Amino acid sequence: MPRAKAAHWEFARRFRRGAFGWKSQPAIERVRQAVSEIKTVARHDPILGAEGAVLFLERVSPALEHVDSSSGAIGTAVNHAVEELVAVIGRAPVDAKKREGWLERLWDAHAKDAIPYIERLGDFWGELCVTAETASVWADRLVRIVEMALSPDPQLRGFFHGTTACLSALFRAGRHEEILALLERDPLPFWPYREWGVRALAALGRPDEAIAYAEATGGLNTSPIAIAAACEAVLLAAGRVDEAYQRYALEATRGTSHLATYRALARKYPHKGPEELLGDLVSPTPGDEGKWFATAKELGLLDEAIRLANRAPCDPKTLTRAARDFADRRPVFAVEAGIAALRWLVEGYGYEITGADVWAAYANTMKAAEKAGRAGEVRDRIRTLVASETYGERFVTRILGRELGL
Repeated sequence: MPRAKAAHWEFARRFRRGAFGWKSQPAIERVRQAVSEIKTVARHDPILGAEGAVLFLERVSPALEHVDSSSGAIGTAVNHAVEELVAVIGRAPVDAKKREGWLERLWDAHAKDAIPYIERLGDFWGELCVTAETASVWADRLVRIVEMALSPDPQLRGFFHGTTACLSALFRAGRHEEILALLERDPLPFWPYREWGVRALAALGRPDEAIAYAEATGGLNTSPIAIAAACEAVLLAAGRVDEAYQRYALEATRGTSHLATYRALARKYPHKGPEELLGDLVSPTPGDEGKWFATAKELGLLDEAIRLANRAPCDPKTLTRAARDFADRRPVFAVEAGIAALRWLVEGYGYEITGADVWAAYANTMKAAEKAGRAGEVRDRIRTLVASETYGERFVTRILGRELGL
């Protein structure tokens, strides 16, 4: 395969020890740019791209040592980078000697990762090894240390940065029973380790034992969401799709927004219709129905969207935007969205509401009403609604009172 003549990495000059200040956003942007640069090169030269990925992973933690990580945003960005770059390294067509050199460099970076930013690299160690033979060699190298780290003897046990790397290598090597035996030594079950036991049992064709093993995990820092996701994955892999959905899907599926959560669920269960999925997502959260309005709207379930908007508080600004956006093509829906916006404004809901927000809700509702040929009826509904305002200093009445003759 043709190789690039030189490895001139733009990110290399930016990622020096202590290169970034305390603000996280510039660092996040540079991390994303570095990953993009590496992946672009890897498309044309996979080996050179992998070299860049190893170099970045060596440099990223020292470069970010002064960045404020309290929000978790920079940590999330680096975690995503690790996951993407592991794939770049794993795909590179190199011989065992070259790969071993990369592994040694990454191992050294992982050991020195004081913050830590590349801690998740251990979770992918088996994938970095690529072959079962290489993974087995690494497992043999690490397993004795892990045995001491997980020992019930307080004089021996302690933290070892390579525990997950060892478990990942054992898994890649197909040494599943050894994973289970190793974890049995640990008197303090820890989910990031026990998850490998779940995977091992599933790989051995014992899905019910895998689920029982996962559900038996306790501990202060155990995530019910992570456990549910692992159990769901086991059942899906076993072809028990309906059981996975009924038992774990709703708890296991989380997105950055209500719409993202719906989409994540729909990707896993494409045979289920949007009405069913949305209904199942809404039902466990009574009192939050209004937060699902935007999702229902995006799915084209407009009647359901209005029902949700009226069952529980819904952001008036979101409803006003819907009234504006649908005024021409779906004026009846837009009218109901706008009236719902005014209803929640009258009841005192909304964040940093101004007079302009109230006027926008009214104007967009009336525009839709005119399109629907219902201007008089809708104006009367709004007048009755605003006249009923009792919250606080009757802010909406003060804004719209003269317009409505109140």
